[in-house]
Formats: sequence, C-alpha cells, structure tokens
Amino acid sequence: MERARPGTSRRRFLKSAALAAVPYALLPDARAGAQDQAVDYPAAEWQPASASNYTASDRPMSSPLDCVIIHVTQETYAKTLAIFQNPEKKVTAHYLVRSADGHVAQCVREADIAWHAGSWHYNTRSIGIEHEGWVDRPEYFTHALYEQSARLTAAICTKYGIPKDREHIIGHYEVPGTDHTDPGPHWDWRRYIKLVNTA
Repeated sequence: MERARPGTSRRRFLKSAALAAVPYALLPDARAGAQDQAVDYPAAEWQPASASNYTASDRPMSSPLDCVIIHVTQETYAKTLAIFQNPEKKVTAHYLVRSADGHVAQCVREADIAWHAGSWHYNTRSIGIEHEGWVDRPEYFTHALYEQSARLTAAICTKYGIPKDREHIIGHYEVPGTDHTDPGPHWDWRRYIKLVNTA
C-alpha cells in the first residue's frame, strides 16, 4: 500500500474545509436582519436612543399622528447620537439627518413618543426629525440633507395620512410655548415643502 504524501493530504483537507465554509459565508449576517426589522423607514440606520429618553407607546392607536416637527441639532451628528443615547439627557427625536450626505438614523420607533417638542401634547401627536447643524450656519443645510429629509418626511406623511403642507410640517419654533428658534431663518421652507411633495 502506497503511503499518502503529506502535501496531498493537507491540500485535500484545506480544500474540503474551504468548500464546507462556502455556504455559511454566503448567508446574510444575522445582525443585519435584526437591524432592518428595527427601522420604520427602510433607508434609515437603527441607532437606538436610551429607553430613559422617550415614552413607549403604540401610536397611532394610542394617539393619532398629525404633524412632523423639523429641528436643527445645534450639535454635530455624532454628538447628537451620544446625547440621545445618554439616559441623563431626557431628550430624543425619532430621526436624525446628517448634513454631509443626508444619511438618516432612526433613534426612536415611530410608535413611541420621542421627547423633542418641549410640549407633551405635540410630542404625542408628532414625529420629530433632527438635522445636523446650527441655525446660524446655512452651509449645514446641504442639498443632500434637504433631499433625504424630504423623502423621509414624505414617507411619514404618506404612511399616516398627514397633509404635506406647512400646517402639518412645522418648525420647532412653531410649537406653542417653546423658546426654541430652530430650524431658524436660513431653513428654506419653500424648497423643503416642494421636495416633500415631489419625493
């Protein structure tokens, strides 16, 4: 009986091991599926806020949704995510849009009540969208930010039957009793509402 050469048996072993691993390599990552299921808006990335910073609910069953509130962070994208994830901050929004590329992060499920408006009544009936930037720095309001935010707002309005107009898509400064000024004088409402209606 001829003895097997060491190189041959090792090569066969490696080849069979590689072939055995191929089907597993082609399977999707289990974490990716879980992340996809967490978002309400398919183009968003799930970046969950601390559960200490919003109220669990079952909207629109518990309360109807009839407006979208537009915010500006007065912080960077990364810092805003850190604030939402800090249980001591007691503030969140449902979504955050990045300035440079319009990337959307979802931080709170739409069914839950984010603490963004400074008014419980408005929190319960709205979806809050934060935008990276500062009210006095219009360079943060990029085309990508406007475009991706408008697509998000259009999808929310369509989903909940919210009219795509300025009575139902409002700035934080329009919430009664607020001391906030965002999104500020450089936010182009005419452009934004047009983008929402053509998204």
